[in-house]
Amino acid sequence: MTDRPDPQPRVLVVDDAVTVRAYTRQVLEADGFRVDEAVNGLDGLEHALASTPDLLIVDINMQKMDGYTMLRRLRQEQTLRDVPAIMISTESKDSDRDKALLAGANWYFVKPVRPADLTAAARLLTGRRPDGGRQTGGGERS
Repeated sequence: MTDRPDPQPRVLVVDDAVTVRAYTRQVLEADGFRVDEAVNGLDGLEHALASTPDLLIVDINMQKMDGYTMLRRLRQEQTLRDVPAIMISTESKDSDRDKALLAGANWYFVKPVRPADLTAAARLLTGRRPDGGRQTGGGERS
């Protein structure tokens, strides 16, 4: 195993709408991310447990398991509790955002999300510079 971070962080997109998953995949892959998909919260939970992603992008309203429940369950898992998560939804009230943050989201967007905003948040949460490169801490040596 290497100490070097993956130059292509892996994002798990969890949304029941195929068009939203396709849009998110297109935006993130164009920015150098690898993208996996899940069709609902239960599927997303299973995907994340099988292979830990570098970032989660989760919808709220889905069949079988909603995004809030999925994130709360993931945060109980030792290997997944620190994986950053962006929650994206049509729900636009402050209470919806607050509920998402309490469930374990690090960022909240209301649909539709501009590509530049999505990639900026994904870069920040996976430790990539705004120009797409990797950030390094001041104490690291090459």
